[in-house]
Amino acid sequence: MKIDSYAHILPLRFKDSLYKSRNIKSWVKKQLEANPGTFDYDIRFRILDKYDCTQILTLVTPPIEDIAEPKEAVDLARIANDEMAELVHKYPDRFIAAVAALPLSDMDATLQEVDRAINDLKFRGVQIFSSIVGKPLDSPQFFPLYEKMVAYDLPLLIHPVRGSGKADYADETESKYGIWSIFGWPYETTAAMTRLIFSGILEKYPKIKFMTHHCGGMVPYFEGRVKDAYDMLEMRYRGNPKLGLTKLPLDYYRMFYADTAINGSISAMMCGYVFFGPEHVLFGTDTPFDSQLGFRLVRETIEGIEQMDIPASHKKMIFEDNARKLFRLPI
Repeated sequence: MKIDSYAHILPLRFKDSLYKSRNIKSWVKKQLEANPGTFDYDIRFRILDKYDCTQILTLVTPPIEDIAEPKEAVDLARIANDEMAELVHKYPDRFIAAVAALPLSDMDATLQEVDRAINDLKFRGVQIFSSIVGKPLDSPQFFPLYEKMVAYDLPLLIHPVRGSGKADYADETESKYGIWSIFGWPYETTAAMTRLIFSGILEKYPKIKFMTHHCGGMVPYFEGRVKDAYDMLEMRYRGNPKLGLTKLPLDYYRMFYADTAINGSISAMMCGYVFFGPEHVLFGTDTPFDSQLGFRLVRETIEGIEQMDIPASHKKMIFEDNARKLFRLPI
């Protein structure tokens, strides 16, 4: 079985409620409507049937808390989670599990929704973002969420977030040519991972499980640069508590899990595989965000994994076994 561990969906009732929000921008609706594979279940079922896959559902971006006021975000998260739970219950062969959407601008409500989603709806993790309403993931207000997920022994899936309004140059007002997402999102993932490491969160919660989108961002490719740069910083600032980790920085980066949502590039997936190891890489496609309604991403990701020069047992781990272990799915 192939378990797609990062497949986006826009549940229909949630979609209707989202579009009624007074805060939603027209460009958000246009962006969502441009990807009918997120809400047209017939398209999705054809993909799953063609490539013999099942999916772990995650809500589409943008983050709820970036669109709605805190109270409305709570309602939208509940609607999304209820509907994803219904889909998993109705189509268990197609959707093996789901991870919870959260109203992250309200931490008390978030913790309540985590409990409801995991205990009542049987969800197998939660989705968060590389920054939350502009705040980094090492902000103390998010620690209760990390403690709760450690207690549940379920993963937090980090999705990158960065808008075109975050310019690439100081004398401009917006990012051009898709730089904000094509290259900005891997950077945001990398920055979030680094903040989680050097803030001491992975030291404080050694059993926490973070899964990164797009194969760990920039980290695998820059392994040598990461090592040498932090070696020099440690020498220069020896004794600085901000660098006072009990393990080497690269050892913390390797604690993260990574999906294969890197558009089928064999060399990129091999880079992630070598860095994270076969037990920390999971089949994930980012479907349906391609020019073929999701068909291309699924096809090329599967073909890429199958062509990797690695043992067949490791391919099985990537396609299925690692997801069952990380999300604690039935064997």
